[in-house]
Amino acid sequence: MQHLIDKLPETIEAFSQMRSTIFKDNALDVRTKELIAVASAVLMRCEKCVEIHSERALSNGATKDEIAEAISVAMFIAGGSQLHWTDVYNKILEDSEDNL
Repeated sequence: MQHLIDKLPETIEAFSQMRSTIFKDNALDVRTKELIAVASAVLMRCEKCVEIHSERALSNGATKDEIAEAISVAMFIAGGSQLHWTDVYNKILEDSEDNL
């Protein structure tokens, strides 16, 4: 990360400013936004992001049970997203010589 900070300071600053405008109380409070970020990070498969946003969620009043539930929601979405592939699987696995 330090390399990016050194080589792209304006980009890093813009990213930091974007975070500041998003992660503040508004229609959603910061606690809720951090829980969403935890679930999103799970789906993006970013371990460091899960760690960072879990810590921030805790510091903004979330419980470990809430973090666990946010993770479980992400797991459900990830698993459920595969159900829509069943049409593709059916076409591939259909008992027809036309599909070979």
